[in-house]
Amino acid sequence: MDKNKIYTNRINIIIIAIICTFLWGSAFPAVKVGYEIFNIGSNDIGGKLLFAGYRFFLAGVFVLILQIVMKQNIFNLTIKDIKEISVLGFGQTTLQYIFFYLGMTYTTGVRGSIMNGTSTFFSILLAHYIYVNDKLNFNKIIGCIVGFLGVIIVNLGGTSVLEGSFSFKGEGFIIIAALMLSIGSLYSKKISQNKDAYTVTGYQLAIGGLLLIIIGYILGGKLTNFTFKSTTLLIYMALLSSVAFALWSQLLKYNKVGVISVFNFLIPVFGTILSAIILKENIFDVKILIALLLVCTGIYLVYKRKE
Repeated sequence: MDKNKIYTNRINIIIIAIICTFLWGSAFPAVKVGYEIFNIGSNDIGGKLLFAGYRFFLAGVFVLILQIVMKQNIFNLTIKDIKEISVLGFGQTTLQYIFFYLGMTYTTGVRGSIMNGTSTFFSILLAHYIYVNDKLNFNKIIGCIVGFLGVIIVNLGGTSVLEGSFSFKGEGFIIIAALMLSIGSLYSKKISQNKDAYTVTGYQLAIGGLLLIIIGYILGGKLTNFTFKSTTLLIYMALLSSVAFALWSQLLKYNKVGVISVFNFLIPVFGTILSAIILKENIFDVKILIALLLVCTGIYLVYKRKE
């Protein structure tokens, strides 16, 4: 492959990764608005899991419908395929979001966002031990540290982010959710090598979402106030999940986990900027610019490769 093709391929990867993280970042204000218009209380875990379940189940259905429209055979699965995809859906979608929502009940949004950023460290560290061609190096270590500093800075507020003691049910659960996401990403890369990544994504989102719906109902969750506005929001959230997860699965399938995962540091930055815009808050904050600069520097350091 000549240098021009290599450069073009890298640019395409960066653009797709930015689109994915931008979409995931937009989910932060969307979830907040969704809780309000669906009348989901701050301590209503069942309602939150139900809301997430509808979102991911619809996302999976959307991906599978698109596959059918594109004339892909989504039913050509063996018993082994079904088992692997079900495990992926349970781990990456169901378990991750159960720990995430439970954890956010016992910690602040600032601390939760910072703890969630540890998923990048987990992905790069696990990839080091699993893949021969994805080892840790100086650039990766420094890039991760710089990127994580950006995540911390974008979450700095009037009070110290270190204020308060560590809670296993709070920050601990968020870290477990981040670990589940990292393990899920690695497992997704493994099982999608001989399968269509979009089909795997569609089924795992649908299965994981369905389990969240069941658990949400068991916990007494209810989703009410279905209006044009709330339904449109739910459909948007399902679409953003389907597009982001499908594209991200493709990136992981053909690229190193350690290189792609560092883009996750962009999610809280985009989340902060989009929350400020949608919720009409002040976005002209120097900390956002500093955070974005640090995150981009971290991505550059990790992504930089020798020809």
